[in-house]
Amino acid sequence: MSHPYSLRQRLSSGKLLSAPGVFDMISARVADAMGFDALYMTGYGTVASHLGLPDAGLATYSDMVGRVGLIAGGTKAPLIADGDTGYGGLLNVQHTVRGYEKAGAAAIQLEDQEFPKKCGHTPGRRVIPCADMVAKIKVAVESRDSSDFLIVARTDARTTLGLDEALRRAEAYAKAGADVLFVESPESEAEMEKICRSFDQPLLANIVEGGRTPVLSAARLQELGYALAIFPAAGFLAVGAALRRCYGAIHATGSTAGQDIDFYDFMEFSKLMGFEQVWQFEREHAALESSV
Repeated sequence: MSHPYSLRQRLSSGKLLSAPGVFDMISARVADAMGFDALYMTGYGTVASHLGLPDAGLATYSDMVGRVGLIAGGTKAPLIADGDTGYGGLLNVQHTVRGYEKAGAAAIQLEDQEFPKKCGHTPGRRVIPCADMVAKIKVAVESRDSSDFLIVARTDARTTLGLDEALRRAEAYAKAGADVLFVESPESEAEMEKICRSFDQPLLANIVEGGRTPVLSAARLQELGYALAIFPAAGFLAVGAALRRCYGAIHATGSTAGQDIDFYDFMEFSKLMGFEQVWQFEREHAALESSV
């Protein structure tokens, strides 16, 4: 169902693309039905949803590429997929890029953290030498079948090495062929403004509610110069809060009866999950069976 190669055109429209974080097929279907210009497969959310583990380098390529295929195959919007560090050395990067592209993603995000990596808004992150990441970007660019499959280069250098080093790395990654630059976790609006002043190519803002970066309006992000804003945690944080409320009510009272809980309409949710096609199939085959 995915249309992966429209993302480059959408990024060049001059309009900020806001991509919600999706982490399983329910979140992907709900988001895709709303008509977003792009979706973002969050590593944190996908690892938590699939494995129940922290985003700390514990998921493998096999864990993630399978989820890329499911989400890209079940949605229409272009999918930007978190590829962590490429899951190893340069040969692993080649394998990962080819696998993500074949699975239907429109873009892969690669980052310059040491292995095991960690979520970009948590402490203790360390980065590999800049030259090593430049080599990864070059291999990623060489490995894709189509130039419309975008390479998003992320640097985590800001937190431990400072903003100037992060900007230096982003420039090197751009020269290596990255299509989108992702300077992770700037800590003020002034830093975000400096990042946007430093580059002419598409820039990504990572908006994490409760994270290190200010949560700004879409208008302000576009004014600063960002082409893309991802909201990787918004969905699973909202779902976690809703589940805690719902399950808490059941635990406290033994039932949902009389509880102030916001539920998705059951029949509408069933349609969203594809039951209308099932019902149509059964009607058609029931007619065939009755004619035999």
